Amino acid sequence: MAKNRSELVAEVAEKSGLTQKQVSDVLDGVFESFTEAVSAGDKLTIPGWLSVERTERAARKGRNPQTGAEIEIPAGYSVKLSAGSKLKAAASNK
Repeated sequence: MAKNRSELVAEVAEKSGLTQKQVSDVLDGVFESFTEAVSAGDKLTIPGWLSVERTERAARKGRNPQTGAEIEIPAGYSVKLSAGSKLKAAASNK
């Protein structure tokens, strides 16, 4: 079952003893840091948990699914998230 942001904020607030507003502000700060790092092309790593980095995608040819016409897809950027050892262990219930 998926959790949305408000459920996550409520759970962290309960476990940490902080208010939901404080937890929400911290999450905003974390995501702002992720955004700044990715937009600058830097890799952000939280050892054991995850790493986030910007990757480059080369220009390539594609097809319009409606017409079948070949189109040129321009080069661009994407974001790569990698799970750390603690997150991988939690996923495999170790």
